Formats: sequence, C-alpha cells, structure tokens
Amino acid sequence: MQRTYLIIAAILGILAVALGAFGAHEVRSVVSPDIFQVYETGIKYQFYHVFALLAVGILLRWYPGNMMSLAGLFFIIGIVLFCGSLYLITGLMHAGKVVSPAIGIITPLGGLFFIAGWVWMLLGLLTKRAG
Repeated sequence: MQRTYLIIAAILGILAVALGAFGAHEVRSVVSPDIFQVYETGIKYQFYHVFALLAVGILLRWYPGNMMSLAGLFFIIGIVLFCGSLYLITGLMHAGKVVSPAIGIITPLGGLFFIAGWVWMLLGLLTKRAG
C-alpha cells in the first residue's frame, strides 16, 4: 500500500501542476477573477493533499496499519470530491450554467474527507510505535 500511495501522489502531483499551468495560461484569460479564485482553491488544496499523501506513503514504512492507510484513502477521496467539484463548478460557471446545489454539497463533503484523513494520520501516529 505504501508504494501505491506514493504512485497515486505522484500522479495527482503531475495533474496539479498541469491543471495549475493550464489555469494560469488558459482559465485565467476566459473567466472572471471570482471564478478563477474557485479554480485556484482546487489547485491549492490538491497540492496540499498530494504532500499529505506522500507523507502517508512514507510514514506507512514506520507506522503500518489501517489508520495510516485510511488517512491515505481519505486524502485521495478528498482530492476527488473537493478539488474535482471546484474544477467542475469553474467549468459550469464559465459555461454560464446554473451550478446545482448537489454539486455545491460535494465540496464540503470532500473537505470532511480531508479532515478525516488528518485525524486518521494523527491516530496512526499516536497509537502505533515506530517500527
């Protein structure tokens, strides 16, 4: 699982850089500053949690177990839900579409997964002795 999390973190990191560059060169030029701020928030949180996922991949070597593994899983789910919903909202707003409240609910749900990931990481560190 350790290697899997490191690979997923690398892939999500590549996507964060690519989406960030695309945003800086393309998205910024076609959306309002308010809409672009939504997009940038997605990029920022994706990067933060790519680093968190890298940490999980590294920490699993010394703190193996379900708690640390759940932290990694929750960080991935959080990126997909939180960041993905912000990217979707940006696209819909740019297209002049009405953003469904159902999509708006996905963002804080993703945020809860981020929080849960950090909680599981903490519990994994507190309850396991470094091996």
